[in-house]
Amino acid sequence: MPEPRVLIDATAVPADRGGVGRYVDSLIAALDEGGARLTVVCQARDAQLYSELAPHARVVHTAQSAATRTARLTWEQTTLPGLARRLAVDVVHSPHYTMPLAGRTASVVTLHDATFFTDAGLHSSVKARFFRAWTVTALRRATLCVVPSFATAEELRRVTRVRDAELRVIQHGVDVNRFHPPTAEEIQAARDVVGLGAMPYLAFLGALEPRKNVPALIRGFSLAVADRPDPPALVLAGQPGWDSQVESALAAAPLRLRVIRAGYLPYDTLAGFLGGAELVAYPSLGEGFGLPVLEAMASGACVLTTRRLALPEVGGDAVAYCGVGAGDIAAALRELLDNPGRRAELMQAALRRAKEFSWATSAALHREAYDRAWHKHRRAKA
Repeated sequence: MPEPRVLIDATAVPADRGGVGRYVDSLIAALDEGGARLTVVCQARDAQLYSELAPHARVVHTAQSAATRTARLTWEQTTLPGLARRLAVDVVHSPHYTMPLAGRTASVVTLHDATFFTDAGLHSSVKARFFRAWTVTALRRATLCVVPSFATAEELRRVTRVRDAELRVIQHGVDVNRFHPPTAEEIQAARDVVGLGAMPYLAFLGALEPRKNVPALIRGFSLAVADRPDPPALVLAGQPGWDSQVESALAAAPLRLRVIRAGYLPYDTLAGFLGGAELVAYPSLGEGFGLPVLEAMASGACVLTTRRLALPEVGGDAVAYCGVGAGDIAAALRELLDNPGRRAELMQAALRRAKEFSWATSAALHREAYDRAWHKHRRAKA
């Protein structure tokens, strides 16, 4: 029996690629390279990109606006089911929580984390309610759900009370063309974008939202380096969050310390940014996977993170761990900054471990999930 024809709905991917966007882009490229029978539906601005990432796939862009969440959901519920029928696909993969409820094909939905249930206060109330509702809906209605870690699967089973959902754990990969030990030129290009000059720095990459624990990182950094004669800078790269805690922590930092809010960095500067840092600090309060940690590891960085949820599944023994409080972060930062030998060991260990994660493997497991969903759907309809 031939492999099912799969439609991936990429319309929710924002123009500025965060972790979910990098997941969708990399998965599509790996599926296409592996020979999957693939259709990609995207916003018009991304049509050329997906044609290049997946040259063997059928790429269809939306004719109507999907720029806002409301517009995209309206399109998903009213237009996507008919489009899937016209394109004669067997499986629709919705890679970001929501799914078309009236679809007649097999459905696969990716659920990225459970923190909307376990740590709702880390999200805006509107966002938490929205994603809780759609997570439960997907678990009840989708043919199969994909999650990126065992921790996420366990948490969803614990908090949602949905017992008959089929969950497949499929870890993310890392794009080694983008994330690799950087050259001196790549490091300098990242420094130029940030405006660092030759100053050593600690790096953070991610949205500046409460879940990422950035205020505690700023306070911990201040405690760790305030008494150093030549303290490094702290560079925060990522989109702003939805509250004011970061600004308050920045205002309280000693004036002699340099903390840079770099904003969204161009994708092609990330390896130089991560790999050029003294260390990468990612003291998150909870991750469904932790793609920035893996990308930093693949870039040859020494990484400091926490043991919350899925992060140990990514970091293993190749990263340093700390608690989530400012004092815990400060102690771990001091230890690493004072021990270049330990940082070098972790950098080498991180490179070795990062090789265990590939998008080719992730794509192969997704194809197995699509096949499973298709056969399950056909049996249910028989």
